[in-house]
Amino acid sequence: MMVTLSRIIKYGWQGFLRNGWLSVSTISIMILAAFVFGGLILFNIAGQNTVQSIQEKIDISVYFKSNISEDTILSIKKSLEGLSEVKIVDYVSQDQALADFKARHANEETITQTLEQLDVNPLLPALNIKARDPHEYEAIANYLEAADIKNQTEKVTYAQNQVVIDRLVGLVDTMKKTGLVLTVFLSFLAVTVTFNTIRLAIFSNSEQINIMRLVGASNSFIRGPYIFEGAVYGVISAIISFIALWPIINFISPHIYQFIPDVNLKAYFQDNIYSLFFYQFLFCAGLGIVSGIFAIRRYLRT
Repeated sequence: MMVTLSRIIKYGWQGFLRNGWLSVSTISIMILAAFVFGGLILFNIAGQNTVQSIQEKIDISVYFKSNISEDTILSIKKSLEGLSEVKIVDYVSQDQALADFKARHANEETITQTLEQLDVNPLLPALNIKARDPHEYEAIANYLEAADIKNQTEKVTYAQNQVVIDRLVGLVDTMKKTGLVLTVFLSFLAVTVTFNTIRLAIFSNSEQINIMRLVGASNSFIRGPYIFEGAVYGVISAIISFIALWPIINFISPHIYQFIPDVNLKAYFQDNIYSLFFYQFLFCAGLGIVSGIFAIRRYLRT
């Protein structure tokens, strides 16, 4: 068993070195496939964070009349929290609303002076509601239309923000669908190109395979060196592509962060460097092995 295994490794390594430029081209293709795989992981992370960031910016604000007691508002808050569609409800009192308003306009002297001259707080208490899913804001708005709640509210922002919310929901759905389609397409492309490249390498040795069959070599012995060769392609590709990915991440991360502050690819890459390399290693080695197995099949059936 050990003798057979050592011969398979020996012939596989000899085939890798003997093919020369074909090995280089195969590794180059697999590096591109590895880049696609790593890019898909980072794209999905960036996409998920972007979608989450957009969802966090969507909410409904319910402003209550100034004569409504705090206990009544907190009771309505509790009833909203009992809805399955609601993720979180924040209560903003009149004093808190005024403090937040002053903080936002601290550098605007005119507004500050105007507020100082007022004897009464002009702002209303409010509830800020976030849904578990952006599609559920309409159901929450319908709940707020109930007579016992509507009579106590001054304004619900869903109606005036409905167009914006619908557009954001559409954007989130589009990003999810685009990410899924792109992932499937690029994965299929990477597997197809790598498989055909390794198949070309095996085709160049078809005469040698026929000779081995004529002298009585078993299918497993013929298949073994090409599986090992495919694994070597994968391991080398994984190492090179992962090393090359690091400066690319350093370059693009600040540009992405400028547009989407919630997405920090560099930090994510550093925090998950070992798991990312492990996934890349499995992908490349598995791709090389599987491609080698399927590419050699046609020569073992003839």
